[in-house]
Amino acid sequence: MVQAVSTSSWNLLFSKSHRSISPLSRLNLHRHNHLQTFVSRISTGVQCKAVELPLPAIEAEVQNKKERKNQFAIENLTSWLLKQEQAGNIDAELTVVLSSISLACKQIASLLQRSSIINLTGGQGTINIQGEDQKKLDVISNELFCNCLRSSGRTGIIASEEEDVPVAVEETYSGHYIVVFDPIDGSANIDTALTTGSIFGIYSPDDQCLTDIDDTSTLDLAREKCIINVCQPGRNLLVAGYCLYSSSVVFTISIGKGVYAFTLDPTFGEFVLTHENIRIPESGRIYSFNEGNYDLWDDKLKKYLDHLRQPGPNGKPYSGRYIGCLVGEIHRMLLRGGIYGNPNNKNSKNGNLRLLYECAPMSFLVEQAGGIAIDGVQRILDIKPEQVHQRTPIFIGSPDEVHKLQKYLA
Repeated sequence: MVQAVSTSSWNLLFSKSHRSISPLSRLNLHRHNHLQTFVSRISTGVQCKAVELPLPAIEAEVQNKKERKNQFAIENLTSWLLKQEQAGNIDAELTVVLSSISLACKQIASLLQRSSIINLTGGQGTINIQGEDQKKLDVISNELFCNCLRSSGRTGIIASEEEDVPVAVEETYSGHYIVVFDPIDGSANIDTALTTGSIFGIYSPDDQCLTDIDDTSTLDLAREKCIINVCQPGRNLLVAGYCLYSSSVVFTISIGKGVYAFTLDPTFGEFVLTHENIRIPESGRIYSFNEGNYDLWDDKLKKYLDHLRQPGPNGKPYSGRYIGCLVGEIHRMLLRGGIYGNPNNKNSKNGNLRLLYECAPMSFLVEQAGGIAIDGVQRILDIKPEQVHQRTPIFIGSPDEVHKLQKYLA
């Protein structure tokens, strides 16, 4: 359009005075007219309107581009840990320890999937310190955990369900973290290919122990004192987590700033972030107790369970679910809500679960997600273990459900 106008102007001028205007003047006049036409069109707003888009439309376009870009964007456990380190939430040594634990979990998951094929089902023929028959994978998984933690070079003391006493790690050269764990929770489910899991907790090193841990001499009183320091209340935990082995392998972790879950992608062997900042529902219609022990429980607890069996406002009672694996119970509860209980009874005065490496880490996770964990009287995380394998009753779950239980137990 600009060119057409300029040509018309040129033809008009040339027809009137083509003999009086030199070729150079004609060229200059053409350029002048062309510039005037261009400036005139800008001043009328014709050119500006071509790029004037409504602000909402621009924002929508930017958002669409981000969504298209994020369709294939994933965040794995390693990158997440590095981000936490950069943010100052954990240090480099703790990052290495957590990476070594995730490696142990991958190895255990692989063995569980092939356990029937490679003859890893059945008992080991040994008994652990608690008097429980050990499965083959109890022993193997414990070795895997210990080896991964030793090779990290950042672990000072290891306490496991399968070890009689805590083990001071000689291979450490920095970090000195105290790691407690149950390598296979729910190992009775292995032979029937049901849900199992691993539980772990990490405590900070005791400054009084650091020089002694590096001492390769015979275990003396100072180092015995250092090992006793494993028995810390759960409120001192730096990190807690579990790995669920089921239809998916899910690594769930809290560093004291919310709860995050990573699902193992078998195509490339990485834990991928799938659940961010998990919040447990305020209430839930699922309860999980081993009701085979009903007649052994306190009368107050029996009344509570009788209440749950009664139809509610919607005409339906609570749903009873019991997996026989603490990891499976807690994982479902974090996502669906409800309450889990493993109370004391006439045969087990202190309950069945271990405080240090089962109840404390799980209570830490649930509280980070907004839930509550008690032993019937006090907060689980406030209990200081007197022994490494000390047991405790536990009631854990959604706030409304635990508060309801407390009214019956009062």
